[in-house]
This record gives sequence, structure tokens and C-alpha cells, in this order.
Amino acid sequence: MFRVDRDEYGDVSDAQLVVAIGRFHQAALAEAYRRHAGATFGLGLRIVVDRSLAEEVVQEVFLRLWNDPEKYDPARGSLRSYLLAQTHGRSVDLVRSESSRRVREERDARRTAASGYDLEREVWDLTLAEQVRGALEQLSENERAAIELAYFGGHTYREVAVMLDEPEGTVKSRIRAGLGRLRVELVSSGAIGSGEPWLES
Repeated sequence: MFRVDRDEYGDVSDAQLVVAIGRFHQAALAEAYRRHAGATFGLGLRIVVDRSLAEEVVQEVFLRLWNDPEKYDPARGSLRSYLLAQTHGRSVDLVRSESSRRVREERDARRTAASGYDLEREVWDLTLAEQVRGALEQLSENERAAIELAYFGGHTYREVAVMLDEPEGTVKSRIRAGLGRLRVELVSSGAIGSGEPWLES
């Protein structure tokens, strides 16, 4: 994908690479790709389970880095952690899109097979799903990525820590904090009651 000039950027830090990318140095982007594309592809493939889709995700993640390098804040974590969070987000979007398509097809098939269905319940389910998505968007990118990997992806804390290239204790703290904020958002929106059981963190 990218041609790498190792002599020019092989020994610089990731933060310096991003500064160079912000100055439109293609060789800096190529070096960032050399360092981190393998990890991003591995995570993407694990989530989307399709090599071509995983490759598309990686291309998009590095294109985003090229177009918006200022979105990376080295004070908030490593470049790899940032790229993995981006990869996770885009991969989950693809999986959700595909799942939504399958759900729509199955729902349409059930409607065809049955003369009637519970419209009120369906509208509530769609509304609740939208409220959950909205609540997740209120979390920080790192919290959202950790929660989605742990609870929607079914991974252990240790697996999430490896995927995001972060200490396990940091991942646990982010999940606990994120779940707390998520609950507050859902209670305030009326999606769940204040006394209802919640996910264990």
C-alpha cells in the first residue's frame, strides 16, 4: 500500500511520525503503516471475519490518519492504541450494518409468513436500540472501544487489553467508568429504570 523510506523515518517516534503526516509527508504515513498495519488488520479480521473487509477497514483507518492527524492526541495513549480504537469502531460499524441487514430480512420474512405482528413492541425495540447507540456515543472513544469489545465482542478484560495495547487495569477502569456513564445516560433517557439490574463491571 505505502512505500516506506526507512532511512528517513525508521528511528523517529510515533508522535513525530504523526507531526510529519500532518505536514503531508507520505513517507511518514508509510512508516506508520509498516509499524501498525499488522495489528490493525488482525483486530479488524477478528471482528469482521472477512479478509477483504478487514483490508478495507485498515485502508480507511490509515486514510483517516492522513486526512485528520490532529485527532490523535499522544497525551491520551499510544498511536497503536488510537489506531486500534479506530479499527474497532469501523469494524463494529460494518458488523452492525451486516447484522441490521440480516435482521431486516428476517423480520420481513416473518411479516410475510404471519398476518400480523406486534408493532408497538417493534417500535419500542428500535427506540431502545437507538437510545443505547446514542448513550454509547457520549462515552470517550477509549471507553466505548473497551466496552464494545468486552460486552458486544465477548472478550475477556485481558483480551481487550491486548487488542487495545493497554494495561489490563486501565482497561478495567475504563469499562467501569464507561458503564457508569452509560447507565446514567440510559436512566435519564428513560430507556431503563433506576432500579433495574445492570451489566456487571
